[in-house]
Amino acid sequence: MNKVQQILLLLFVSIWGGTAAKAQQIRQGQCTVEVSVSGVIGLSNYHRVLKSKEKAIKNKCSSVLVVVNTPGGSLETTRKIVTEILNSSVPFLCLVYPSGAHAGSAGAIILQACHVSGAVKATNIGAATPISGTGQDAGKDLRKKLINDTTSWLEGITQLRKRNQEFSKDIIVDAKAVSATEAHRLGAIDFLAESKLDFLSKSAGQKVSLAKSKQIEVQVGDLLKLNEGLKEKTLDLLADPQHAYMMFMASLGLLYFELTHPGVVAPGVIGAIGLVVSMVSLHKMEIEWGAFVLILLGLAFLVAEAFVPSFGMLGVGGGVALFLGSLFLFDPATTGYRLPYATILPIAILFTGFSLFIAHLAFKSRSYKSRSNEAILLESKGFVVEIKNNEYWVEVNGERWKAKCDEDLQKGDQVLIKSINKLLLSVTKV
Repeated sequence: MNKVQQILLLLFVSIWGGTAAKAQQIRQGQCTVEVSVSGVIGLSNYHRVLKSKEKAIKNKCSSVLVVVNTPGGSLETTRKIVTEILNSSVPFLCLVYPSGAHAGSAGAIILQACHVSGAVKATNIGAATPISGTGQDAGKDLRKKLINDTTSWLEGITQLRKRNQEFSKDIIVDAKAVSATEAHRLGAIDFLAESKLDFLSKSAGQKVSLAKSKQIEVQVGDLLKLNEGLKEKTLDLLADPQHAYMMFMASLGLLYFELTHPGVVAPGVIGAIGLVVSMVSLHKMEIEWGAFVLILLGLAFLVAEAFVPSFGMLGVGGGVALFLGSLFLFDPATTGYRLPYATILPIAILFTGFSLFIAHLAFKSRSYKSRSNEAILLESKGFVVEIKNNEYWVEVNGERWKAKCDEDLQKGDQVLIKSINKLLLSVTKV
């Protein structure tokens, strides 16, 4: 074997060995799920965290990387996210990224809950004083209660993670915000990183405590990005409490319009669906209960389509409500399961199509009955029972009809029905 062949053989063995080692590394769980927590903290970000945990467990990954860039958001949703992180069997590595990003308010709290936290340069952290969703003054007593409650909660988290408790108090009581460099100097974050990869390399090998005081050494591997589903994209639209509030008020307005103008149908359908969705977004209704109400509402619309001439609006609205309800019905945080689209879509389409088909048959039946009654009337005779303001009223088969005639008629005259135009009979004297 000449030198060239030896070099090629060694090159092949090294490449094959590296690939095999890398594949073996992933099989052993050496991968890291990457998820983004950005924009206003709401239900969409909560479900991203849940899906990242689910994916990490499913793929046997050793850690979850959370890229944080948020001005804050719902305190209630933040508590749910923190609870998931504190009780996770997989370590969460949270990084304020990229340069220019910030972990404000709820983002700063989430950062303190993570097993390993860090930030790249030219980012900032803090300003976590609780405020109302609309920015209005919460009142002195309520504000004091919120601040004290949040302060004690965050102090417990920072004590668990062995970080600066004074900083955790200042960002809530005094709305303190500092640069990433200062946060690292104060011990509010674990690492000041140059890049995402630099943070991951510094996090590797760190000893952290998981749920039930289980001590492990952080391992990182190939990044597996979390793909956002329709559920998270839908919730993103309502992440801002002000948007949810506007939807709530708009839904009430549409329902009021439907009540004052019965029979329009479309405002009532849109308003009913929007009311349930906005109440879920405002945390006035649990997401599973909201899903259940949407499914019942959708079924009610589909049944009503067969009895109310809505030109398909009730059927389409019922299908949309049924789809949304099925989409949000199962929460993987509590059930560990979610309905696949391959199940939801066919059922929603099937129910909607069946409802519209039944409505079509009912409409044809009503039309046929109307034509049958018209045929019977054209063969009937009646009597003039009243003459009022030069208008004739005749009685035919026990029913009173308004009629017109080219001849002068007297009360009691017998007439023959010649034609019908809506509710007006054209008659001739017998």
